[in-house]
Amino acid sequence: MKKNLWLLALCQGLLLTNNVVFIAINGLVGLQLAPFGWMATLPVMGYVVGGALSTPLVAASQARWGRRGSFQLGLLVAFLSAALCAWAAFSGSFWLLCGATVIAGYYNANGQLYRFAAAELAAPAFREKAVSLVLAGGLLGAVAGPNLASSTRNFFPVPFAGAYIALMLVALLAMVCMAGVRFEKQAVPVPGAAPAPVGRPVSELLRQPAFAVAVLGAALGYGVMNLLMAATPLAMQVCGFGFDSAALVLEWHVIGMFAPGFFTGHLIKKMGTLPVMLVGVLLNLLCVGIALSGQEIHHFIAALFLLGVGWNFLFTGSTTLAITAYRPEEKDRAQGAINFFVFATMAVTSLASGALVTTSGWNWLNLASLPPLLLTGAALLWLMARQRQVPQPG
Repeated sequence: MKKNLWLLALCQGLLLTNNVVFIAINGLVGLQLAPFGWMATLPVMGYVVGGALSTPLVAASQARWGRRGSFQLGLLVAFLSAALCAWAAFSGSFWLLCGATVIAGYYNANGQLYRFAAAELAAPAFREKAVSLVLAGGLLGAVAGPNLASSTRNFFPVPFAGAYIALMLVALLAMVCMAGVRFEKQAVPVPGAAPAPVGRPVSELLRQPAFAVAVLGAALGYGVMNLLMAATPLAMQVCGFGFDSAALVLEWHVIGMFAPGFFTGHLIKKMGTLPVMLVGVLLNLLCVGIALSGQEIHHFIAALFLLGVGWNFLFTGSTTLAITAYRPEEKDRAQGAINFFVFATMAVTSLASGALVTTSGWNWLNLASLPPLLLTGAALLWLMARQRQVPQPG
């Protein structure tokens, strides 16, 4: 189990390396190639739109080929889409870049299931820690992503083309790691046996308070994080900071996202899922307060670091909460539904981040993050009150 979890954590780190490089450079490459400035973050939006569109395909591939086959397919898509992004940069084609990032979204949708696969590989008493540990693997992306983008951006006369080519190698390395993970074999249907239970439809799952709040926490937590993170390189450029400064801020942000993974599972076991998620909301509110207080480098670092920690508490908690709300036969549709709402929210915030930061500025962008944070906090308080009134099984 430990070997499998560490390999999954490494794959998570390589996934985040890909994600951080995309966040760091896609808006800047988009700004160079886009017909209009407000379209700069469309390549960032394409990545999450592709993820949203891919969720039913990923669910189907997971059911058809199992965890390893589906994950390896996602990594193949990562390799090919990075090659397309490099071609788009060399040819100066904005729309090819957008199309390539939409295709890359399939890899992102696949990778979002690593944490669920970790829970399935772990003993029931270790599931929270397994999810947290695999998410902590993203710490590799915190260090590797910004430094990879910074060190490869001038490999070729075309800015950032080298970064996309480096991501092709990252995908190949992840394929090697994934090949070493031993997943449980899928059950083979026995002829003449009773049909396997199909479980409840997504519409019924969403009527469960715990599942609904888990979806809300994951989607809005990711949405707010993406709203602010995607705009950070553009906002810092407007403030006169160079790319290396933006890369440093993103590095601290992703450290905040994944370093807590080494203890978030322990906090959930000790404090409970909902209190940890509520702390995540409060940390995000503190992030907004710091961002509104100034636009020096230390403001960006502190705000984005707290944004990352708040996201970790919300997302790890949402995953743990969701696992308790569906049955084993419902896992593919339940996990697919969660990821769809996450990516759909991120698609909206990716476009909104570029539009707001280029037209209204960094302060208004931060103020726009307050309503979803307050809504998430209210939903968590409501579920906490409900669970005190209605005894929960187990």
